Amino acid sequence: MTLILICEGNSPDLVARGHSWGAPFVRTFAALNAEIDCRMVHPYAEPIPAALLEEADGIVFTGAGVQWSVDAAEAAPQRASFEQALEAEKPIWGSCNGMQLAAVMLGGSVRCSPNGLESGFAHDLERVAQEHPMVSGRKSGDGVLCIHRDEVGNLPDGAELVVSNSHSPVQGFAYERGGVRFWGTQYHPELTPSALAGYLRGGGIFQGFERLTEDLDAISADPESADRLGGRPEFLLQERRAAELIAWMALVERRAPFHTAA
Repeated sequence: MTLILICEGNSPDLVARGHSWGAPFVRTFAALNAEIDCRMVHPYAEPIPAALLEEADGIVFTGAGVQWSVDAAEAAPQRASFEQALEAEKPIWGSCNGMQLAAVMLGGSVRCSPNGLESGFAHDLERVAQEHPMVSGRKSGDGVLCIHRDEVGNLPDGAELVVSNSHSPVQGFAYERGGVRFWGTQYHPELTPSALAGYLRGGGIFQGFERLTEDLDAISADPESADRLGGRPEFLLQERRAAELIAWMALVERRAPFHTAA
């Protein structure tokens, strides 16, 4: 059985109010493969247990709705846990806040997006690294559910830009060198419309989006209504929505060799 360690990006108070960004990963991985065992850990509450790190086949850093950016003093527990993950030399996935965290920890930077909040769908994604296995199931022009305020400002040296769009140039990157194997996206391949709507209803920085939650609820009941958010029903099919996670799980389970950029 494959063991995936999921590092919750929200603080304990938000989790206590029902806002766990790790829960959608558990549901998505279970839908992809019943043989995947997910264990949740909470870096804001305590360091990752060493025994779990040793046992894990892959490590996930989730999104977050906290008020601060990943380079802020308040995020020190998350940075310490990412350092633990780097030292373990296991494949790492990061969504949204998790990707921003990786960028900072590997030598890059984050910023508040000058284009404002990107919400609903990340539109018109471009496969920049056409041959990278992370996007083997992704098509240029796709849209994927997203919600974020911050974005990667500068990529770490040695990182490979994999996905981009006009709102946030770094929509996905990979870093594969020196024993580190990280893949991540700014958007959320683990989320369904109803899960995203739940986050927008309270907790953290993503509040006050009543119209957006109405549209997301409508999509959950009727995927044909995705066009109201500029998406298409086929974007929400599991194999399309979760394409990057499917590719990452293949890497984890097969222990595939590192991708080498052309």
